[in-house]
Amino acid sequence: MAITASLVKELRERTGSGMMECKKALVETDGDIEAAIEMMRKSGQAKAAKKAGRTAAEGIIVIKFSEDGSRAAMVEVNCETDFVAKDENFTSFADAVAERVLASDAGTVEELLEQPLHDGEETTVNTAREALIAKIGENMNVRRFQRFQTDGGLLASYRHGVRIGVVVELEGGDESLGKDIAMHIAASNPMCVSADQVPEETLNKEREIFRAQALESGKPENIVDKIVDGRVRKYLSEITLLGQAFVKDPDQTVEKLLSAAGATVKDFRRFEVGEGIEKKQENFADEVMAQIKG
Repeated sequence: MAITASLVKELRERTGSGMMECKKALVETDGDIEAAIEMMRKSGQAKAAKKAGRTAAEGIIVIKFSEDGSRAAMVEVNCETDFVAKDENFTSFADAVAERVLASDAGTVEELLEQPLHDGEETTVNTAREALIAKIGENMNVRRFQRFQTDGGLLASYRHGVRIGVVVELEGGDESLGKDIAMHIAASNPMCVSADQVPEETLNKEREIFRAQALESGKPENIVDKIVDGRVRKYLSEITLLGQAFVKDPDQTVEKLLSAAGATVKDFRRFEVGEGIEKKQENFADEVMAQIKG
């Protein structure tokens, strides 16, 4: 069967793949477009499997809200390089994933991957991911997501570029305050809202460190406890949202800012691209030498 330009064009539109890859698939399937699509999907799965071991620590954070603002979803989608993180195909995929998180009830990434990427389509999040890996040539992952819902409160968000995203739930206050608090969280990265939410294990560990430091410096036993208590208070002011100095006005704490507005923070979540992912350090000189040696 003759492989016409219109046939190649149709396959490109349906798969998003390159012209030469589409033409090759049509030649191998004798012009059967459905068989070509199936073959390309299998090829994409194979390419995705080969790239699965490569570290994907770049990417973007996407935040989506429902029309009434009562629900939100935040997603981290990873790739290998900052260059691909700016690619329109990658960002469109990440946007669609965030919309799917908002619309679905998937509880885990694994469940999300089996959901349709768009309503009414057979293509799942995972098959779309695999096709994108085959097209762009980098490993990509949907790493994590979080949903938010408020009943009578306010959800606000802030994105610093595409690498840091924050969603915060407020009771009281307004959208401007919510954005300011979200921006503060993006900049200051608090562990939790208040001191009573700090894990006891974390606090005990810090106490032990402060005590050892005080004793090591030769401080008398009778004042060590006071020193430790003071350092614990300082530590809590640094890691809790309410205790931190507000980034836009360091003369007041976030707690005082919220109190003046008659508002409280119920919860928040902060995502930063690649946090916690161990990046492989490449030694390009060694890599070139290895290639020279064959």
